[in-house]
Amino acid sequence: MEKAYVEALASKHAALQAQIDIEEQRPNPDDILLHKLKKEKLRLKDEMLGLTVH
Repeated sequence: MEKAYVEALASKHAALQAQIDIEEQRPNPDDILLHKLKKEKLRLKDEMLGLTVH
């Protein structure tokens, strides 16, 4: 089960990166939105690392 959970987190992480890429390509990116997306992406990464270290 833990593997499936880590895979789900990785999928969300990738989706956030896609959103970040799209936002950064806009002529006037929303800095607040980018900050929120990056913060959530980092939280997911930290959670994945915490699960895979054990």
